[in-house]
Amino acid sequence: METLLTTPRLRFRELHGDDAQALHAVYGDPRATEHLSFEPLSPEQVRQLTDRWVATATADPRTEYALPVLPRDGEELIGLARLAMDPHQPEAATIGFALRPDHWGRGYGTETVRALMDLAFGSLGLHRLWAARSPANTASHHVLTKAGMVEEGRIRGHVHVRGAWRDSVTYSVLEEEWRAAR
Repeated sequence: METLLTTPRLRFRELHGDDAQALHAVYGDPRATEHLSFEPLSPEQVRQLTDRWVATATADPRTEYALPVLPRDGEELIGLARLAMDPHQPEAATIGFALRPDHWGRGYGTETVRALMDLAFGSLGLHRLWAARSPANTASHHVLTKAGMVEEGRIRGHVHVRGAWRDSVTYSVLEEEWRAAR
């Protein structure tokens, strides 16, 4: 599979249907999904999500990138990076990522966010990127700010998950900030 992005230790390629089982190790894991906007997914739910993301890769215009995160010199899927275009602001997008818990604490999240910035501001020519996290997910706060994003505020009652409404803390980075930091 063709590599779309690389960082010092990671690479990102297009998702394919055979990735569903490996992706389930992320999206089916209670620890990996603890702070996401959904509960752990079944293998069938991950298969359906994978199929949808594979289809979006050939859409014209393309509005979503769901890219497996792999070690630069390996084939093992350790996470997923996602960029989705804002339907109301064509020069803006939201990003997210999830990594397998056995790969946490190694700086891969920061590399992943920086790779998504490179895609957004380099290849796609966007103006603004934003991300959101659970208020309890302090590790994501560190990842997003270390990557160069700025905390903007809180969306109250934003996500309904695990039977309750949860706030989201939002972050953004503008193209000129990304360029200045390079």
